[in-house]
Amino acid sequence: MMTDLYQSQRAMRQMRRQAMQRGVVAILDVGSSKIACLVLRFDGTGRLTEDNTIGSMAGQTGFRVIGAATTRSRGVRFGEVTAMQETERAIRTALQAAQKMADIRVDHVIASFSGANPRSYGLDAQVDLEGQVVTEAEVGRVLNACDVPDYGAGREVLHAQPVNFALDNRSGLIDPRGQMGQSLAVDMHMLTVDATAIQNIVRCIKRCDLELAGIANSAYVSGVSALVEDEQELGAACIDMGGGTTSVSIFMKKHMIYADCVRMGGDHVTSDISMGLGIPASVAERIKTFNGGVHATGADDRDLIDIGGDTGDWEHDRRTVSRAELIGIMRPRVEEILEEVRVRLDAAGFEHMPSQQIVLTGGGSQIMGLDGLATRILGQRVRLGRPLRVHGLPQSATGPGFSSAVGLSLFAAHPQDEWWDFEIPVDTYAARPFKRAVRWFRDNW
Repeated sequence: MMTDLYQSQRAMRQMRRQAMQRGVVAILDVGSSKIACLVLRFDGTGRLTEDNTIGSMAGQTGFRVIGAATTRSRGVRFGEVTAMQETERAIRTALQAAQKMADIRVDHVIASFSGANPRSYGLDAQVDLEGQVVTEAEVGRVLNACDVPDYGAGREVLHAQPVNFALDNRSGLIDPRGQMGQSLAVDMHMLTVDATAIQNIVRCIKRCDLELAGIANSAYVSGVSALVEDEQELGAACIDMGGGTTSVSIFMKKHMIYADCVRMGGDHVTSDISMGLGIPASVAERIKTFNGGVHATGADDRDLIDIGGDTGDWEHDRRTVSRAELIGIMRPRVEEILEEVRVRLDAAGFEHMPSQQIVLTGGGSQIMGLDGLATRILGQRVRLGRPLRVHGLPQSATGPGFSSAVGLSLFAAHPQDEWWDFEIPVDTYAARPFKRAVRWFRDNW
C-alpha cells in the first residue's frame, strides 16, 4: 500500500520535471468555497549560480504568474470532493479562464486540498555509516530505517519529509550528504490523510485530461507562503481559515512538523447569519464581508444594517439589523473555531516551541477584529498574514484567501525533499510506536 503511493509520488516528481522542462504548469487550490487556478511560467530549470553549480535545491527555479482565475467551488464540502462531476466542471472553468489569460495550454497541474482528516507522525531512525562519508544511498538507508506506524486502512501518506539530520552528535543538519561521520540519524515528519480524498482529486484532474505533477496539503502550502522566513525558522503556527475548513500547521527550522484541521470555516459563520436573520446565504455573505465583526463597540447598537428583502412588499422588505446583533451571531461561531484550533495546538505541544508566533490567514481571516479575539483565545503573538509577493500575480489574487494558491506555487518551484526523492529499497515497512513531532524539537534544539 505504502509502496504504491511511494511509486506514484515518484512518478509525480517525474511529471514535475517534465513540466519544468516545458516551462509551464498550472496550480490548483481546490477549496470548499472557491477553486483558484494560477498558470506559472518557469524561466529555465536549475539556473547555474556564480560558481557554475546548481542551487541548493534540485530544480530550483524562478517563475512568474501569467494566468489567474477563480471560480465558486462546487461539489466540495469540508475541503473534500463530494460530487465529482460538479467539482470537475468547476476545475475546468477555473483552468480554462486562467489558460485564456495566459494564452497558453497547460498539461500539468499541481494541486492542494484541505480537510481529509490529516494526522501527523514523528518518525526517527539511526544507522551506522558503511563508509566515512554520507552518500545519497546512506540517506536512503536511514530514511528506510524509520519505522512507519500502522496508520490504518483507508489512509495514504501525503507528505513524508526529513526535517532534521544528525551526524554523530551534530544535530540540525538540513542536508548531510558529503559530510564525514560514523552514524547518521534522521527525524521525519509524516502526514497521512483519508485515501478517498486523494483519489477523488486525482480522478477529477485525470478527467480534465491533465497530468498530476504533485499534490500537497493546503495547511502546509499556506504556511509556506504566509509565514515569513524567521517564523518558519524559529517556530510558528499558520491558521488558514477557509470556507469549509480551518487548517493548522506548525513550522520549525523551515519545515512543517505538524498539521491538522478543524471542520469549520467562514461558510459556517455565513450560514449562522443566514439562519439567525432568515435571509438568503448570498445576502448573509455580503453582510458578513462588509459589516461583520467579532468585537463590539458602543456605537454598534445605533449602527443599523439594511438587510433588505425581495418579496416586492416594501413594508415587509425594509428590514434592518443592528451591528451589535450581527456581532452577537458571528462571535460565538468564530470563538468556537478558535477554541478548536487551540485544542489542536495544545495536542501538538505548541507551548513547548521556542517561539509561539501565530499567523492567521485564509479568506475567513478578514473578519474585522479577528486578530484581537484570536489573541485572547490562542495566545499573545498573533498577526494577520498575507501570502508572499510573487511575480506577475494580479492584484485580485494577493489577499489572504490566496495563501494556499501562492504557497503551492512556491512548493511547485522549490519542493522540499520528500522520502520518495531518495532511492529506497522498498521492502521493509515495520511498525513501531512513534513520537509526537514537537517533542524531538524540544530534545534536539
